[in-house]
Amino acid sequence: MLQQDLLVTVTDETFADLVLASPRPIVVDVWADWCPPCHAISRSLAELAVELDGRMTVATLDADENPATCRAYQVRSLPTLLIFRGGELVSATVGARPKSALRTLLVENGLPA
Repeated sequence: MLQQDLLVTVTDETFADLVLASPRPIVVDVWADWCPPCHAISRSLAELAVELDGRMTVATLDADENPATCRAYQVRSLPTLLIFRGGELVSATVGARPKSALRTLLVENGLPA
């Protein structure tokens, strides 16, 4: 069962509080409803959050509804994954990947495997 705090929805208004101030590593999945690859990657990230047993949080940010954050982090294509540790952006990756590649991406950026 997915713990409520492992998968959060963020907005322009809540980004600083929920992402930058997060005590654990956080992956921000920037997506849009009209983007089919976004839906596939979202499912994989939710599964990884459970598998990693609370060692990271997955946040979702709707690009269409939150343009300020997208501008601030130069999101130009979807899906985009932004990985933060200690309030600092450590990785920005564009494009869908299989779950195994997402796990590797997380490990390469210092998130627990």
